Amino acid sequence: MRNPFHPGDQQTHRYTVVAADFAQFEAGGGLVHPVLSTFALTREMEWAGRLFVLQMREAGEEGIGTMVEVQHHAPAFEGETVELTATFAALNGRELLCTVEARVGERLVATGRTGQRIVDKHKLAARFAALRAAE
Repeated sequence: MRNPFHPGDQQTHRYTVVAADFAQFEAGGGLVHPVLSTFALTREMEWAGRLFVLQMREAGEEGIGTMVEVQHHAPAFEGETVELTATFAALNGRELLCTVEARVGERLVATGRTGQRIVDKHKLAARFAALRAAE
């Protein structure tokens, strides 16, 4: 693992909301609201933090999520582009912690935090295999 970053460094990810991102559940009711769901928003927030991981991991390494926290403040509508800014908060050993802010223009859509650990791919695959074998 390499770390060219410092606390306060930022990565930006832009995502345009599509109907598949709406708040909806197959079981028990279908469409809840025709806006970006917290579930889809969380995915994009994690991706914004992963932009650091992509530059930190070395050959044979991969990132794996360790935590995510989201406070959903306002809606984002179909066709709107959400700008997600991940800020490097800390590196605790091999775990990267970021704060993330999501906006549509001046509208604050969400704030939150993500954690991702950079690990050896082979050790991770072996761990997954051991867990599956134990079932």
